Amino acid sequence: METNLYYLFFMALPVACIAWTVTKEEIFREAREFCVDRSKNCNKLVKRKFFYVFTCEYCFSHYVTLFLLFITKFTLIYPDWRGYVIAFFSIVWVANVYMSLYNIIRIDLKKEKIKVQKEESALKND
Repeated sequence: METNLYYLFFMALPVACIAWTVTKEEIFREAREFCVDRSKNCNKLVKRKFFYVFTCEYCFSHYVTLFLLFITKFTLIYPDWRGYVIAFFSIVWVANVYMSLYNIIRIDLKKEKIKVQKEESALKND
């Protein structure tokens, strides 16, 4: 069981990384902006929801987790379908904890950067 818990926390890392990168980082900005537009302006509900998935890190992490479970066959507690269900929700939850922590760290770093820039500009003005 201990080994499975290690795997759980390690498997959540790529899920968090991929979900965050696709839904938040600059490299996918144009695709994300397209998806935001389509999620608001498509005439069909199914199309709007499909495009919305690519704008929400929580939603997208579910699909990344499905793909990861498909290629790794990872289960938790039970070796059958119940183990896949438990692993699915556990990985999604841990990945979203990782993304929340990462977001908090980024906000703190941005605050510090802004403080330093204000102090530097104040010193230059004096």
